[in-house]
Amino acid sequence: QCSVLLCCQSQDVFQQPEIRWSYVNKAAHMNCSHNKDKGHNQMYWYIQRPGETMRLIVYTVFGGKPDYGGAPENKYSASKEAIENGALTVNDLQQNDTGVYFCAVSKHSDVRSRRSCTKTAQQLI
Repeated sequence: QCSVLLCCQSQDVFQQPEIRWSYVNKAAHMNCSHNKDKGHNQMYWYIQRPGETMRLIVYTVFGGKPDYGGAPENKYSASKEAIENGALTVNDLQQNDTGVYFCAVSKHSDVRSRRSCTKTAQQLI
């Protein structure tokens, strides 16, 4: 048995590999990079399973710790070691991990001000 993981491409955000096949109980690794300006230091990973809506897996920011929200950290592992790129690993693959995996990048809504701002615009690119 195997799982199929698909990645989407856009003009400014690139995911590799585009199609990823792997066996159940194995791990699948995906990379994401962008050529947007350096203000786009936030990265989001989403999954859309067949017949379902898109769901956020993890949010990462360069220099910060990944925020998995409600997603189990032992299932997903995300890294962002540079502003322009990041990676997602799906561990212990099961059939229900089959789906389309989206990477999105975002620019913080308040990059010039010194005040604290936590609201972030999410945009799929």
